[in-house]
Amino acid sequence: MAVTNLTYQPQFQLLGLMDGADAHPLLFLLFLSIYLLNALGNLSMVVLVRSDGALCSPMYYFLGHLSLVDVCFTTVTVPRLLATLLQPGQAVSFQACFVQMYFFVALGITESYLLAAMSYDRAVAVCRPLHYSAIMTPWRCLLLVAASWAVSHLHSLLHTLLISALSYPSSAPVRHFFCDMTVMLSLATSDTSAAETAIFSEGLTVVLTPLLLVSLSYTRILVAVLRVQTTGGRRRAFSTCGAHLVVVSLFFGSVLSVYFRPSSSYSARYDRMASVVYAVVTPTLNPFIYSLRNKEVKGALKRGFRWRAAAQVE
Repeated sequence: MAVTNLTYQPQFQLLGLMDGADAHPLLFLLFLSIYLLNALGNLSMVVLVRSDGALCSPMYYFLGHLSLVDVCFTTVTVPRLLATLLQPGQAVSFQACFVQMYFFVALGITESYLLAAMSYDRAVAVCRPLHYSAIMTPWRCLLLVAASWAVSHLHSLLHTLLISALSYPSSAPVRHFFCDMTVMLSLATSDTSAAETAIFSEGLTVVLTPLLLVSLSYTRILVAVLRVQTTGGRRRAFSTCGAHLVVVSLFFGSVLSVYFRPSSSYSARYDRMASVVYAVVTPTLNPFIYSLRNKEVKGALKRGFRWRAAAQVE
């Protein structure tokens, strides 16, 4: 089937976020603003972590990688989303569609494992502060990040190869703003049982593993926080962990609701709305929830502005 698809060259038409053939300039401006905010917040974090020596702890090492993943994650889909809001029915070739799928899945899974690594880092910092430096060594941090990238790309390669090997009509409308796995499965004209089995077995394991790690980490943090005697300490900890848990719940909840159900229950409208949550909203919130609220990051931003102002004066 894979050879047939390469010679047959079906084309797909991205219908976009909204139904109908009308342009949506207000939505275009809204999502363009969100995308620019995403790029500004995440790229600022990447630059700060790379340039400021005060942000050298494991937490900021993970944040730098998460911010890089987030800006790439949204760049895979949002430009197409913006184009379809102005002109629905964008034609996409077979190769471009599955290249987009590959990077979307790979970056999404990388983000989930980085979130798990960050929650583990916070759990060690709260529950074992005296052993933190011995546990979160630079080598271990590098290993966690490398494993996140490796697992996600192998996972994405498997699913992209399985779904691209299916047969498709010569010209098929895609009721989405990007080439998503569930959409492509619903368009396939050949048997999809092997691909669906892989999604519900290997895919479920790959997605649930970081979710389980996040849940265990925050459970340990919660238990440790409840032992804190001062009310102010508890309030600060619950405020920080609560914001983190909201973002994590939005990301994993929307992903699970879209991908881990039978193709017979596929709903284009629901999938598009849920995809906006984990592909656009969550990556935009991450730098503000995880980093820009921290005193260390605010201090690094002030130092950066002072250095730039001093350089302009000279």
